[in-house]
Amino acid sequence: MKIFIYINSLSVILPTPKLYYLSFMKKWLILGMCILCITNGLHAQVPAQTVPDFRFLQKNGMAFTRQQLPSGKLLFFAFFDITCDHCQKAMQYLNSHYRELGKAAIYLVTLDPGPSAEAFLGKYAPQLLHQPNTVLLRDTRNQFITLFQPRKYPSLFLYSPRQQLLLYSDEEKDLSAFVIKMKGAK
Repeated sequence: MKIFIYINSLSVILPTPKLYYLSFMKKWLILGMCILCITNGLHAQVPAQTVPDFRFLQKNGMAFTRQQLPSGKLLFFAFFDITCDHCQKAMQYLNSHYRELGKAAIYLVTLDPGPSAEAFLGKYAPQLLHQPNTVLLRDTRNQFITLFQPRKYPSLFLYSPRQQLLLYSDEEKDLSAFVIKMKGAK
């Protein structure tokens, strides 16, 4: 809708105030969304610097908490999803180096149902899954993401025996750094 004004036989077309207002608001809305996206990226999740209090479920349905973590050992948490192809590759890599991970307590944490997670690990990490230092944990309360602050799948956390973060990554290319660190543990 436009307003026509006739001045001395010249016609001038002006936008209606309503359309001008909507156009103005649209520009500010787009600008605001851009600023929000930029500043949101600046506040990316920072991985937990110490092992947080948690409660996950073991294969047998029993609870597993932070208080049950062994003292004097490196603590390795691998957060994975069964539909993630990067998780498949990460588990295959860890499986192929399972002998070198023997000095660390390994916790494979997933949001997926137990049978599905076991089938996934049986396919991609069968040797790792059956090691005495490896525990499959299910996060049925969706706590891992809020407590540990992973950025994406797979997320790998290596904590010291004092439960301080030593190494974090969510990139497959960094897996060797974890293996080297765990292999060198005393």
